[in-house]
Amino acid sequence: MPDAGGWLTILDDVGFTVESGDTVAIVGASGSGKSTLLGLLAGLDLPSSGRVVASGQDLFTLDEDSRARWRAEHVGFVFQSFQLLPQMTALENVMLPLELAGARDAAPRARELLARVGLAERSGHYPRTLSGGEQQRVALARAFAPGPSLLFADEPTGSLDHATGQRVIELLFELNRESGATLILVTHDPALAGRCGRTLSLRSGRLVD
Repeated sequence: MPDAGGWLTILDDVGFTVESGDTVAIVGASGSGKSTLLGLLAGLDLPSSGRVVASGQDLFTLDEDSRARWRAEHVGFVFQSFQLLPQMTALENVMLPLELAGARDAAPRARELLARVGLAERSGHYPRTLSGGEQQRVALARAFAPGPSLLFADEPTGSLDHATGQRVIELLFELNRESGATLILVTHDPALAGRCGRTLSLRSGRLVD
């Protein structure tokens, strides 16, 4: 990608295959390209070269609208900063991807998921009134709501204290086991990476053993 001094290579010759149902951690120092790689895998960013193939579909042969539809149908995303819509209640945040997918039972399904993450009594609360751990649990419920086959998580416990982060990790893996989704996460936490079946290490934009 270009910067003020010309072209900057963020990822170089990165290639790997992930099987359906795998749990994969991407680790590396800050600036190693972890979040950029996650954005490419989710079709959020475009590479200068290379491709990402999901279930036989090369994402970068699709236009932006088609990639957005692909994400809506197949992808859940959990962010370090939660990314909840502040003007919506917890229930409305979880309902959103279901409504975008045209689900007629969005409200009951969202309530069920909020109960599943222990927030049934907080469904009418706005994000600003929820703790960090509660916001991340809402974000987990939202990510799993549409039944994604792929779940991406970018430093999902990075904004949480250790104890709260551990509870969120347990919930993340529990929900993922139940859903059978393929989980790819970025983390600095070796304990979290160790929960995954496979770890990919990045150093200066390249995969290392």
